[in-house]
Amino acid sequence: MKKLFALLMALCGLLSLPAFAHEVRPAYVRIVETAPDHWDVTWTQPVMGERAVRLTPHLSNGWLARTPSHEELTATHYLRGWSIDAPASELDGARLSVDGLAGTITDVIVHVRTRGGKGADTILRPDRSSMNLSLSQPSPPAVPAYFRLGVGHILSGLDHLAFVAGLVLLVRSGRRLVGAVTAFTVAHSLTLAAGTLGWVQAPTATIEALIAWSVLFLAFELTRRDGGAQGITARLPWIAAFAFGLLHGFGFAGALAETGLPHTEIPMALLLFNLGVEAGQLLFVGVLLGAAWLWRRAARADWRGIEPLMLRRIAPYGLGCYAGFLFVERTARVFA
Repeated sequence: MKKLFALLMALCGLLSLPAFAHEVRPAYVRIVETAPDHWDVTWTQPVMGERAVRLTPHLSNGWLARTPSHEELTATHYLRGWSIDAPASELDGARLSVDGLAGTITDVIVHVRTRGGKGADTILRPDRSSMNLSLSQPSPPAVPAYFRLGVGHILSGLDHLAFVAGLVLLVRSGRRLVGAVTAFTVAHSLTLAAGTLGWVQAPTATIEALIAWSVLFLAFELTRRDGGAQGITARLPWIAAFAFGLLHGFGFAGALAETGLPHTEIPMALLLFNLGVEAGQLLFVGVLLGAAWLWRRAARADWRGIEPLMLRRIAPYGLGCYAGFLFVERTARVFA
C-alpha cells in the first residue's frame, strides 16, 4: 500500500507539469487586404507574466522583416502590426513560418484574406510550424481551424478534463450524469460568450486558481460519498456542475479573447470554438464510460491482490492530489 501511495504522489507531480503549460494562449497571424494592393498585417503572441513567448514569425517575401507600424504590449499579449502596400502576387506562394514554435505547446491561428474573399484559415502547431500561402483558390470555411482549436484546448487541458472526470465518478446514474454534463455545458457556454465578447471581465490568474479549486472540491465530495456521507453535490450534481461551469467558461474564453482576435471575427470563432470544446468533452466522457464498462467486466476478480473497491477509492485521492498541486501553484501566482 505504501508503494502504491508513493506511485500516486509521483504521478500527481508529473501530471501537474503539463497542466501548468496548458495555460499558454494561442498566437495569431492576420493578413487582410483592406484596399486594393494594401494589406494590414497583425502578429499577436501570448504573454506569460512579464515576458512574451519566444516566437518569431517570418514571411519569405520579407513583409515581416520591415519595421512595424505599431506595437502594443498588454498583460495578456504582445501585438505588432504592419501596413503594407504591395500587389497580391507578392503574397501568393509566400512561405509563412514561426521560429520557436516547435519548442512550445502553443498554436498559431492563421487568417489570410484578399478583397475577393480568397485566402486561408488554418492553425500552425509545434509539429507543423510553416505553410505556403495560396491565393489562387477561394478560402475554405473557418470551421476546421477554430473547431480544431476548441477540441485541442479541452483535450490538452487536464484541469478541465479532471473536473469532467470527477463528475463522471460522482454521478453513477446515466440520467443524472446527462443532466450534470448538460448543466456544465450550458454554464461554460454562457461565460465563454460573455468573456470572449468582453461583456464580463475576470482576472485570468484568479479564474485559473478557482478552476483548480473546483476539481479539489469534487475530489473532496467523492471521498465524502465513499465514507457514507452525501453532500448537496452528490444529491444535486447539476448545481455544482452549473456553478463551476461558469468558472471553466472564463477559462475557455481566455483562449480566444486574449489572442487579440478582431471583434468582427469573434462571433464565428466563438461558435466554432465552443462546438469544438463540446465535441472534445463528449469524446472524453465517452472514453471514460467505455473504460468504466470494461472495469466492471474485469472487477469481478482481484487485480494482483488489490481489491477492486480499493482501486475505486484511489481515484478521488489521485484527483485531489493533482488538484492540490494545481491550486497551490495557481494561488501563489495570484499573489505574486
